[in-house]
Amino acid sequence: MRAPSYTSLDDALETLSSYGTELKNVNSNHAPMVAEALCAMGPPDAVMPWIARYRDRMLPRLPARDRIPGEDWRSALGARNRFAEWAAFFGEELQEAAWSEVLDRWVARLAPGFCAAATHGVIRVGHAVRSLAAGATACRVRELADALASWAVTYQELPASRDVANGKMTPREAIARIPVIPPANRRDLGNITASLAMLNDFAEFGPVIGLIDVEGDITPLLSELTEVFARLHLANAHNLLTTIVFIHGVTSLAALGSIIPEVSDRTARAGLRYAWQSGCGLYACFGSAAVAQDIEKREHDEDDLVDRAVANGDEHVIKFTEACLRRNALGQSPAYFAAVDSVLAIMPPR
Repeated sequence: MRAPSYTSLDDALETLSSYGTELKNVNSNHAPMVAEALCAMGPPDAVMPWIARYRDRMLPRLPARDRIPGEDWRSALGARNRFAEWAAFFGEELQEAAWSEVLDRWVARLAPGFCAAATHGVIRVGHAVRSLAAGATACRVRELADALASWAVTYQELPASRDVANGKMTPREAIARIPVIPPANRRDLGNITASLAMLNDFAEFGPVIGLIDVEGDITPLLSELTEVFARLHLANAHNLLTTIVFIHGVTSLAALGSIIPEVSDRTARAGLRYAWQSGCGLYACFGSAAVAQDIEKREHDEDDLVDRAVANGDEHVIKFTEACLRRNALGQSPAYFAAVDSVLAIMPPR
């Protein structure tokens, strides 16, 4: 596989700095995340042409109207019209402290809202963090501020039972215990974020957050979680909507994998717990089948998969391909290549 190359990232981030966090169709702006993913996969010359094609879908960044109150920041969580204010707030914090210190503090605070904007908040933060770990520049620090702001403005918590003790099960054991909303009881609420609100009326979901054991070695736990959700994707992604839904169960964990080395152990374990809850929330609202078990092992040329993802052009396809290749390199599983093949077969080119 090609080596990462970040030669075009700062130019891309500078180009994207005048745009907001939403597209004209109200979905999340994926451009900064895709730019970083393309750099991580090694074809940096694909970044600017991709942005040029995507640009018409983006909305301009609105000016800040007032300040986020530092002592009462919780009151501004979930305020989608305050992206510029939150970006300025985080920009000031990043001027006053090291980016890793700011990251640790705010990932801990925002972790209960891991599912924000169908997990796009944490995904954007993960891409920003990896670029900073590759080399800190002013553009990349500003992108971290914007990424944290995108998480804050879309903040959303899922229902959880109170005072949940650490669980005893592995993710592979626990996934079989996740209750799903019966398909007949599901409501079409227009998008993934709104659909997660169905869980507020699904009492069986509350204990889910406490099922898995997050106290062991973090590295194998993250690997197992990611592979479980890749297998869940294979079992449940059968059309455009469900493919996009279950993509996020994998890409959010891959993003958390970029964050974990830069934060404290306590913050990392909180992130893992809420990542599990978030992925299970997607499953409860949109899934029905158990995880895929017997997956045929296929040989793939990784550079060919990257080229196919770039040719497809869809933002989800590019990010998912990068996430699966990254996680497979850290812990091989036939689920990752099979999942990429599935996504490329289902998602139409853009």
